Amino acid sequence: MNKKKPVIWSILFLFTSAYLQAQEQPELNIGGAVRFNYNYSTWKQEQARRGGDFGFDVFRLDVKAGYKGIDLDAEYRLYSNSFGGGMLKQGALGYAFNNKDKLQIGLVPVPFGNSPINSNSFFFSLNYYLGLEDNYDMGARFTHVGDKMEYSLAFLKNAEELDFGDNSDLSPSRYAYDVGSIDLHGDGNLSFRNKKVNQLNGKIDFKFGENAVRHKIGVSAQFGGLYNLDTKNTGTHYATAAHYNLEYRKLEMKAQYTRYAYNPKAPNSESKDVVALAAYGGAYLVAAQANTYTLGLSYKIPVSWKPISELSVYNDYGYMHKPAAGFKSSQMNVTGVMVSAGKVVTYIDVAAGKNQPWLGPEWNNALAQGGEQQDKWHVRCNMNIGYYF
Repeated sequence: MNKKKPVIWSILFLFTSAYLQAQEQPELNIGGAVRFNYNYSTWKQEQARRGGDFGFDVFRLDVKAGYKGIDLDAEYRLYSNSFGGGMLKQGALGYAFNNKDKLQIGLVPVPFGNSPINSNSFFFSLNYYLGLEDNYDMGARFTHVGDKMEYSLAFLKNAEELDFGDNSDLSPSRYAYDVGSIDLHGDGNLSFRNKKVNQLNGKIDFKFGENAVRHKIGVSAQFGGLYNLDTKNTGTHYATAAHYNLEYRKLEMKAQYTRYAYNPKAPNSESKDVVALAAYGGAYLVAAQANTYTLGLSYKIPVSWKPISELSVYNDYGYMHKPAAGFKSSQMNVTGVMVSAGKVVTYIDVAAGKNQPWLGPEWNNALAQGGEQQDKWHVRCNMNIGYYF
């Protein structure tokens, strides 16, 4: 009789039992960031006289948890009151069927365009300001990540709701831009009162190449309803995109073409050529139909300048064509460098815009009709310093 076999089986049993018991234990990981921001905007005369402003940007808390196969991925952000205060960026329950397929329910990432983002800088691309990059909505998302192909399907009931009233407008205290309402005259009366409802998204990417050269090319589409709180009728909206990502050694390129259209069932007194988008405690108007073209380039440079370990230089450009008569195009270009030093990441950007609300004096109509002051380039020099833990 081989006396070693019982010993071997006992050891295997102990390891298996320990593994199963470990799987039964709840997992919790907490991280986050604290960021500060300096900006100097050429169109702000008083600020320019002061030499710009340096202040608090955001405190961020990231929570990842798991128990018995169900995981949680959440991120909460706290901005100043003027930027919307506290807001949940994302928060979803997930179940992984295997190492390639996963289902998420809650405030989930919207599968659309180059992922995870279509840009390199602190400012994102022009698509972000149209609600078409780094967006999150309430619903369910299924993702498949294979060696040669990735795809995502999602049903999104609506944007995150903070007020479950019968006739409640979308809260602007949110991270991602989405269709909402706007107080154009500062008198407390809201107009362009729309909400996205029952949206379907589909996205597919094909991957090829290996080692030094890798490609990802794909298409995205979304379609849904657009409920108007004044007429009680539901219009439609859609967006499509073709996107490409190239990684060649330390060089990366992101390119995307996007088309979108909103068809609101608004009151006759309101223009059908614009809708309102809301985030960060405020709202502005955007063209109801447009095409955008974005291109981002970045190059990573390893360095040994303690504590700095890497520099990533980049340039992101975006152009927005609005087919409505009399609407001026919007443009945005960001040139900068990301400095990595341990847990500290710093973005140093020179951001220029034409008819871009965050990069010029015109807010309400920059991404809609445009404005006379916005028909030239305005520049914002920006430095964002963050400690990520």
